[in-house]
Amino acid sequence: MAADLVSHPGFFRANRIAKLSVSEIIKISTRARELRAEGHPVIILGAGEPDFDTPDHVKQAGIAAIEAGQTKYTPLDGTPELKKAICDKLARENGLTYQPANISVSAGAKQVLFNAFMATINPGDEVIIPTPFWTTYADIVEVCGGVPVLVQCPGEKGFRLQPDQLEAAITPKTKWLMLNSPSNPSGAAYSADEMMPLLNVLKRNPHVWLVSDDIYEHITYDDFKFVTPAQLAPELQSRILLVNGVSKSHAMTGWRIGFGAGPVELIKAMAVMQSQSTSCASSVSQAAAIEALNGDNSFLEERRLSFQERRDLVVAGLNEIEGVTCRVPEGAFYTFASCEGLIGKKTPSGKTIESDSDFCRYILEESHVAIVPGSAFGLSPYFRISYAAAKTELVEAISRIQKAVSALA
Repeated sequence: MAADLVSHPGFFRANRIAKLSVSEIIKISTRARELRAEGHPVIILGAGEPDFDTPDHVKQAGIAAIEAGQTKYTPLDGTPELKKAICDKLARENGLTYQPANISVSAGAKQVLFNAFMATINPGDEVIIPTPFWTTYADIVEVCGGVPVLVQCPGEKGFRLQPDQLEAAITPKTKWLMLNSPSNPSGAAYSADEMMPLLNVLKRNPHVWLVSDDIYEHITYDDFKFVTPAQLAPELQSRILLVNGVSKSHAMTGWRIGFGAGPVELIKAMAVMQSQSTSCASSVSQAAAIEALNGDNSFLEERRLSFQERRDLVVAGLNEIEGVTCRVPEGAFYTFASCEGLIGKKTPSGKTIESDSDFCRYILEESHVAIVPGSAFGLSPYFRISYAAAKTELVEAISRIQKAVSALA
């Protein structure tokens, strides 16, 4: 009976998700876990989360909230205390002035994006997405009835959108530009000098709004200085949605807290969407997020340096592999390396590597290292490695990849 229910011919799949499926990242992770269950020593480098633990003082704030009975519904899109902490953070760290009415708190940054696009996109509206991009961006746009306009930004351009590309992509139907700096999957980031020309294009096109996904704000390297668009162009602040959270900076992915800062009418519209989906975010998580924003953040520098050390290790190891080239990312915890030089080669079993997906499948099955093909992020032939893993694992993974590539004919 259960099997009949699973495959029931009368099941109706909505048109809005007809072209969507479980992400390639999840598929790869599932296969990796299967191999582990079979006893293989699989190293998974696909996770988009820090390998650090949530800081103790933040965990204690969550525990204190539970013990104080803060386990009921909160105001729909964030407690007053958390909204104030977010406003204070934006003023202190980014030089931006927002009021609590400009703030929306959701169950993760992904929900902030979903609420915003559901509240603003009509069928046929276009959203410009520099590619490679985090897979969720395009899928959310399609679910909302919009049209993702993917603009390829290859490695030779630093994986960054160029002003002439943006100008050419804008049409009367364009509703949003989506920027993510530092970026998942490439780790590329826009300096003030690189971002300002894009903002000048937006100034000439007042019908286009901007989403700035700043979730990796605190994970940048060397002398790179993070900047968010409203800092550079205050006159655009009334049509910018800033998206951020505590997931990456404070290793709080499972706590599910993200926030948006934008014009009041947009925030109100997003609240309408949230009221009919999740309602408020977790009360306990919100209490912990207040401590994350207001408390001691001295640990961020130590963790940033740890990620930088691992970045350097992975980039150097990949660039030693013939047929692989890897750009040094400015931030986040990913490398996005080209495997173009391996396309057309044959595996020991005689199979031809025809794509980055073939390459990643080969590495997983033969070397038991899980990496993600660039095709999952809209740009081939590349592959993404998350170096948010132990150094010993990274060293072993690079060694396995080097050995597997050397076996290609």
